[in-house]
Amino acid sequence: MKVLVACEFSGIVRDAFAAKGHDAISCDLLPSLTSGQHYRGDVRDMLSRDWDMVIAFPPCTHLASSGARWFKEKRADGRQQQGIDFFMLFANCERVAIENPIGIMSTEYRKPDQIIQPWQFGHGETKATCLWLRGLPKLKATDIVGGREARIHNMSPGPDRGLLRSITYQGIADAMASQWGNV
Repeated sequence: MKVLVACEFSGIVRDAFAAKGHDAISCDLLPSLTSGQHYRGDVRDMLSRDWDMVIAFPPCTHLASSGARWFKEKRADGRQQQGIDFFMLFANCERVAIENPIGIMSTEYRKPDQIIQPWQFGHGETKATCLWLRGLPKLKATDIVGGREARIHNMSPGPDRGLLRSITYQGIADAMASQWGNV
């Protein structure tokens, strides 16, 4: 399949699909952390191509509940609406998974089809992650583990905090590739 992994700079999901033999390309404004097919630029440049599947990780900065204390300001200056509009770019793709944390898209768009946790896929951590699916089944847990710490929430402030928090766990990427790669 031809798979677009939108808004991914890590290459983790792209590489999981490529390892299963798919023609996968990631796209982000940032360069890829790993070698592989990567388009550095605006994902809107890529959406008109003929994709069999799109896995999208739109920025959550203006959408996630963790930033609710700034919502009034973000609504007033238009940043939140820009985030909503960008998220919605992916909503009509034929086979799509849109990933975002718990936030306003549950009311602005619709409730997510599934909420997954890293501990369901071999990583002893908590990070509730919503998936809005179209043409794809819900992910099945592959390796439920204990030790459910909230490392991601305890990261120290710094310039790379948001980027580090956004990287997909390998177990989740592998589950996406193996479970959705045959749809």
